[in-house]
Amino acid sequence: MSKTEPTLEENLILDRCPRCRVASPNLEKIWEAQTKRYDGTNLRCWRVYRCRRCGGLVTASAQEWARTVIEMFPSQVEADEAIPSKARDYLNQAMDSVQSPAGAVMLAASAVDEMLKQKGYKEGKLYPRIKKAEKEHLITKEMARWAHQVRLDANDQRHADENTNLPNEEDAKKSVGFANALAEFLFVLPSRVTKGLEETNIESETEEETA
Repeated sequence: MSKTEPTLEENLILDRCPRCRVASPNLEKIWEAQTKRYDGTNLRCWRVYRCRRCGGLVTASAQEWARTVIEMFPSQVEADEAIPSKARDYLNQAMDSVQSPAGAVMLAASAVDEMLKQKGYKEGKLYPRIKKAEKEHLITKEMARWAHQVRLDANDQRHADENTNLPNEEDAKKSVGFANALAEFLFVLPSRVTKGLEETNIESETEEETA
């Protein structure tokens, strides 16, 4: 969500549209309702907003009208804090610029490049390093195959010839999707596993002390 928590107003104020990622979107209310549980409890107020740029819908709810939003779909996504800072910055910028596909693809490629560098794969072009990471079992065969099915070679754009088309928005989404998945695989999931093990160990130690 935005740095200032949004409230359930006639217009939903967010930093970016959760669908098209345009900055300072015009999200106007097109529908609203209230719901309760079967026993009359858990009152919630709902509004559906339309982005004037992309036409996408955003659903938000709060416990009362004009109060802080407690649920929103789709939610605003930012790269996980477990990702190294430079790669995370590239990834956030890539997600924020999908509407400018050529830039988004280059930023996604930069994020992948930085993630591989963090794992010690620093020399050579991007795709050969991905292949090497596969051979050394840093990533799976399927992930390497996926990488070769999306556009990640920024040089194709900077030194484009007549046979190379600029990426479109769908290309950008695929490139950003791969970069996000790689970050999840290399950094986010291992971080969650480590945290889970630490929490389990703390619980085990506490149980032993009280036994």
